Amino acid sequence: MTFAPIAVFVYARPLHTRRTLEALQRCALAPESDLFIFSDAPRNAQAAPAVREVRQYIRQVGGFGSVTIVEREKNLGLSASIIDGVTRLCGEHGRAIVVEDDIVAAPGFLSFMNEALNAYADDVQVMHVSGYMFPVAGAEGLPETFFFRAPSCWGWATWQRAWVLFESDSGRLLREIEARNQTYEFDLGGAAGYMKMLRAQAAGRLDSWAVRWYASIFLNGGLCLHPAHSLTHNIGHDGTGVHCSPSDRYGVTLTEALPAVVRQRTIEESPAALEAIRQFNLGLQRPLYARAVAGLGWRIRKFLGLLPR
Repeated sequence: MTFAPIAVFVYARPLHTRRTLEALQRCALAPESDLFIFSDAPRNAQAAPAVREVRQYIRQVGGFGSVTIVEREKNLGLSASIIDGVTRLCGEHGRAIVVEDDIVAAPGFLSFMNEALNAYADDVQVMHVSGYMFPVAGAEGLPETFFFRAPSCWGWATWQRAWVLFESDSGRLLREIEARNQTYEFDLGGAAGYMKMLRAQAAGRLDSWAVRWYASIFLNGGLCLHPAHSLTHNIGHDGTGVHCSPSDRYGVTLTEALPAVVRQRTIEESPAALEAIRQFNLGLQRPLYARAVAGLGWRIRKFLGLLPR
């Protein structure tokens, strides 16, 4: 059996990168999997030492079928780096497993991803496989795996047949969702802020490949496979990244059990999962003053240039 290549995107967080790669090394299929590490170049002189430290570490990483390192000569930024890397691996191998440098995976992560990629390889409606699942209430009542309209991008996988539908033009995506009068559905029945993100992307105030990927999936009638209990954990919500402020609202306990991937004859969204995730998102809508206080320290550190990315 051929296993999907793993794309890991790193920048200037050596400790996070080490934890991410060590977790992948502990996965059962690591020795049979080809690893591709995409290392972005420093954005400025302040980031250069951390980038060098990351590159020194990844050059000695082993434990995989093969290790290929792509050191960018100029700074692409996270979105462009991911789009380029996923496009390359899907084009060359037909599929890819994708991990950023702040994602810690459970030992069964690669097994789940590969089983799902094989099980749904020919189901065009299935466009994405998620490794992360929100810490929703009542998760024990959900199916072991289920379909949901929005992707989680904290450890994920896709196929070339799906990725070719990725639309990078956020303005086009925004206009199409609005023309179809589907903004409410895109926002999970008004519970999430995806439309706000997409509008910010279209206005040039945000650089998110993920919201464009979700919009591409949504407009093509795609669905995303999720496990009921998370196989990944994001360790980047500690204030060290530019794209997210400190938070423990998404924290999970990684499951040690490997979810059984049973190919479902009917590809449709789980109503129970949709409602559970809607309620989770509604619970995140804290009062304005609480959100302001929670993010103040992060914004100060970003303004002072203390965040590496």
